[in-house]
Amino acid sequence: MSLKNVSGSLLRRALLLDGVASGAMGLLMAAAAGPLGPLLGLEPGLLRAAGLGLIPFALLLGYLASRDTLPAWPVWFVVAVNGLWVVDSVLLMTHGPTTPTGLGMLFVAAQAAAVALFAALEYAGLRRGTAALA
Repeated sequence: MSLKNVSGSLLRRALLLDGVASGAMGLLMAAAAGPLGPLLGLEPGLLRAAGLGLIPFALLLGYLASRDTLPAWPVWFVVAVNGLWVVDSVLLMTHGPTTPTGLGMLFVAAQAAAVALFAALEYAGLRRGTAALA
């Protein structure tokens, strides 16, 4: 892990896109947990909690994306949280408290794939980013 400051358009764009997607999914899951739950075979409480958790995460991503330079550690944190989301999504599909429907499996798998892509882009942005002075 690096303590340097980083900058770069790839990193900012990846953080911004992740933030927009996280915010949109958070609002959808929080607001529509009731109707989505039975359709997806997922507990509405789980959907609502995950959605409400995504909203502050999306705000953090938007804040980080708005910085010209930033310490590398918050981006490493974002990459780690995204990785944890992917692992939790796989565990939800295979060992979760409920059995998702086919549509639910597609919903969770698509989210996990998108989050894995965001994590990879953010990691690449960290690696490609130019070191900046503090």
